[in-house]
Amino acid sequence: MSIVDIVRELVAPITRTGWFRTFATTALPPFERFLARITKGHFQLTAFIVPSLMLHTIGAKSGEPRDAPLMYTADGKGRALVAGTNWAGAKHPAWTVNLLAHPDVEITVRGRRMPVRATLVPDEERDAAWAIMEAQWPDYRQYERDSGRTARIFVLQPVRRADGPGSR
Repeated sequence: MSIVDIVRELVAPITRTGWFRTFATTALPPFERFLARITKGHFQLTAFIVPSLMLHTIGAKSGEPRDAPLMYTADGKGRALVAGTNWAGAKHPAWTVNLLAHPDVEITVRGRRMPVRATLVPDEERDAAWAIMEAQWPDYRQYERDSGRTARIFVLQPVRRADGPGSR
């Protein structure tokens, strides 16, 4: 077991407490966006414990660019899994609504920005997706159970830019 695995085992239960969820939903996202902006996506606080990315979406209602710092899990097929747990909140996070409306988005991972297509994981594949994610973050699905709703899980598949390399 690695140091990171030990830290995850110790930290995971703390992240499921009410006080941490309150802190996490209000303070972490703006702080992560700030760090990403000033480091050009090369640094995220949560990346010390879990693989993290910045999801760049288009608002479903506003049409405005939106950024969401997220934990992701590599699925072993060159794709990333992300779950809309919203720290066990009763509502789906806005970024999941944005992905449903505009699935062609971009992510930044360790300073590298790339286009991806988001696909909602079908019901029959959810248990397998949760198993992969819980191998990385112990009892991750507990957020879904505590929320009283079915969390949306997306596969982020890298795609080639339609308008050629170096665009954007």
